[in-house]
Amino acid sequence: MNMQTNAADPGFAPPALRKLEDTGLTIVMMRDILLKTIFRKNVEQTSEIAKAVCLPIPLTTQLIDMLRDMGFLQATGTLHATSSNEMGFQLTDGGKARALDALSQSEYYGAMPVPLEDYKIQVKRQSIRDVKLTRPMLEASMGHLILPDGLIDQLGPAVGSGRSVLMYGPPGNGKSSIAEGIRAAMGDNIYVPHALSYAGQVITLFDPIVHTPVAETADAEGQSPLRKNASRFDTRYILCTRPTVMTGGELSLSMLDLNYNAVSRTYQASLQLKSTGGVFIVDDLGRQAEPPQTLINRWIVPMEVNYDILALQSGEKFEVPFDTLVVFSTNFHPNEIFDQAALRRIFFKVKIDGPNQEQFLKIFAMVAKKKGIPLDEKSLIHMLKVRYPTIDNVYANYHPVFLCDQIRAICDFEGEPYHMTPEYIDRAWENLYVREEKIVH
Repeated sequence: MNMQTNAADPGFAPPALRKLEDTGLTIVMMRDILLKTIFRKNVEQTSEIAKAVCLPIPLTTQLIDMLRDMGFLQATGTLHATSSNEMGFQLTDGGKARALDALSQSEYYGAMPVPLEDYKIQVKRQSIRDVKLTRPMLEASMGHLILPDGLIDQLGPAVGSGRSVLMYGPPGNGKSSIAEGIRAAMGDNIYVPHALSYAGQVITLFDPIVHTPVAETADAEGQSPLRKNASRFDTRYILCTRPTVMTGGELSLSMLDLNYNAVSRTYQASLQLKSTGGVFIVDDLGRQAEPPQTLINRWIVPMEVNYDILALQSGEKFEVPFDTLVVFSTNFHPNEIFDQAALRRIFFKVKIDGPNQEQFLKIFAMVAKKKGIPLDEKSLIHMLKVRYPTIDNVYANYHPVFLCDQIRAICDFEGEPYHMTPEYIDRAWENLYVREEKIVH
């Protein structure tokens, strides 16, 4: 596995655009997107237009000059005092007509897309499989968790390989928190394009819910918009932290395909495409409408060959990169929900057990301190000697938070400062489990 590369490195970044041919887009596509953007966003100056379509100003100027020659754009004839003496431009009647015609074919406007083939090259540059994850990195990302002995030894090779991971075990023992810790351990940044182009179609990829941009260093104070626009990388990309997509019981097979909006005639990337270069967490596997085996079957080929197959509305199918660490989390035993062929394709299976009594007490003390509840020895002994034997002394990581929240609610109701007593432990326990009984209707 290669050494982890700094995402700010020019060798890691997508090369800056020097001429229009570098975009890999046709003049017709760039022309239509520029016209639609000016029409929809009402931008006038070159710097504003360049920012809206995510192109360097020299290239934007070339497109503007082309559109003026075609009779689609005209100069407003005035300089704007507030815009560093930039000339303004507006659509001609012919430009408005062309923009409306282009919008009738696709409502997409804004950032120029990146051709899919160019994006595949960038994905290889910043592949999650090239991240070198060390023990200190993983321990640091999970330092706030009290983990079973040996768990880091199992998780480390699994996560570091960039292959699929299945975590299973009883509910409420931190599988979701561990999955989040795995994502945090990745730590570095990647470049994410606003959108992709394939076969003349534009697929929106950047999602503010999934992708977190990295703030740029403000080192261009006082510079004109023309100078500020200079960039060391392709401005159609955004520098982001490695993405995380977390789904639960709501996950359906349709979410793993392109999302086509028939009204706007635009495409949204699938969930796994948005998670490229990052982590896809499938939580609560077995709670979805589709059987777990069906969901796993959808991923078997992508996980093995590192590419996925998507389809356009026309039925045309095409390959997209599948550079994603897939983490499955379930409360079921794997043999109950998968056949052996599926299990063979999930490279790492990690069982997450509940804490022992010593670990449970550490968690309880930590949670009680955080919740502002002083520990009481008599109450703790009552909980361990009276209450837990009724459930065969099976401890779970979620119990301390649940019980402490119950105790706080009781104290608030009684008008007392936060404290624990054996009585309050018993009252809290009543809400932890529901007694088996027959309800007469």
